[in-house]
Amino acid sequence: MEPRMEKRMNLRASAVELSALLPSEIERMYALYSESYRDTAYARFRADLDDKTHCVMLRGADGAIVGFSTLKRYVTRWQGADIRVIFSGDTIVDPAHWGSQQLAFEWIRRAGQTWREAPDLPLYWFLIVKGHRTYRYLSAFAREYAPRVGEVAADTMRALMDHLASERYGRAYDPSTGLLRFAEPMGRLAPALADIPAAHRQLPEVEYFLQRNPQYARGDELVCLCELKASNLRPLARRLFDAA
Repeated sequence: MEPRMEKRMNLRASAVELSALLPSEIERMYALYSESYRDTAYARFRADLDDKTHCVMLRGADGAIVGFSTLKRYVTRWQGADIRVIFSGDTIVDPAHWGSQQLAFEWIRRAGQTWREAPDLPLYWFLIVKGHRTYRYLSAFAREYAPRVGEVAADTMRALMDHLASERYGRAYDPSTGLLRFAEPMGRLAPALADIPAAHRQLPEVEYFLQRNPQYARGDELVCLCELKASNLRPLARRLFDAA
């Protein structure tokens, strides 16, 4: 067995509430973050983390954190009714463990658990994307999402995207482009992550991402939205979402 494959098999993912994180775990998360992004500062990272409610952790066989994805679960009003939102924050995996999908699998399991807590309330995945790898998870998970190649978002979906982005980011969001642009960079990808391999550039989703967010390396972020429900998920994601 190849050493890299063996490392992947020994990984495990679990979700925890933010309040359960130990100071040493937060420090490790920041170390991973600062290796992946420019414009970093611990105070900024901590303020962003404190705004979240949960974290999906990826650990090696020794328990060390090798990746994580932060998220914020909340309820907001839309068109006179409550909706639930999972807002994705930073998602980082140590490059030594790229290829493992344990973090993504646990994320969609937890999304399914969230849906089951109140199945009568619509649940949306709201994320802002500055890298092509993250954008590709939308097509891996879902049948319908926005924005996506070859499709124009329905008026209601686009209006909800605008509402959620404006509610959270105010004037930094431009509805005409669907992009977030900050006067001061809020975390540009490190050059190794910002680089897009030639093989990836030929993928329709990546080509579309670059059309929509040509200045991603400068820190621009593309606002995306997906309704999380079983009928909108691809087979593997649906099995994970439905798992009791």
